[in-house]
Amino acid sequence: MFQAVIFDMDGVLIDSEPLWHQAEQHILGGLGIDFNKPPLLQSTGLTTATVINHWYQHQPWPTLSPLQVHQQIIDFVASGVANSGEPKKGLLTLLADNKQRQLKMAVATNSPQLLLDTTLERLQIRHYFHALCHLELVKQGKPAPDIYLLAANKLGVKPEHCLVFEDSFAGVSAAKAAGMTVVAIPAEHEWQHSKFAIADYKIRCFSEFDWQQLC
Repeated sequence: MFQAVIFDMDGVLIDSEPLWHQAEQHILGGLGIDFNKPPLLQSTGLTTATVINHWYQHQPWPTLSPLQVHQQIIDFVASGVANSGEPKKGLLTLLADNKQRQLKMAVATNSPQLLLDTTLERLQIRHYFHALCHLELVKQGKPAPDIYLLAANKLGVKPEHCLVFEDSFAGVSAAKAAGMTVVAIPAEHEWQHSKFAIADYKIRCFSEFDWQQLC
């Protein structure tokens, strides 16, 4: 049924979502952003540019440009990943199992290439992947399906034969829009949220995943 497996990166391959939160709080908060003022934003899964533009539109700051703020956030997260990034529970076992099953694998992330390279180097998992897709390769990031369609094209596999692992609603929406089967791995505080009902399956960690049950 499945010929390929595509992984989101942040919150899926690596537990980097806390770093993104810290970066936003430290850098945007330092510019005077009050995250409790409406319109509020659930930033998980969105591009960094989308998050910055949202707050700049509603609470503009007078000093740095959005592009400069974007680079500061990326550098903050990249430094954290390089120094202390760890693979998500069960990931390495699943990657090895997928390789044994001769499944093609790809990464499809809303992050830029710098963070993708930093993550793969930190976790030492680059050799598992046949295609690497990052935000700079597509016109629109998630929730648009572009990056998942690109990954499928690079793998030479039809979207309906791809299985995707995603932790965010934006990512799940993107993969479903691409016509793929999606396993959601929501953060614990979002586990019960009804929005993840659009996913085909839901697990708490890779250790819960079972190919036999799926097939």
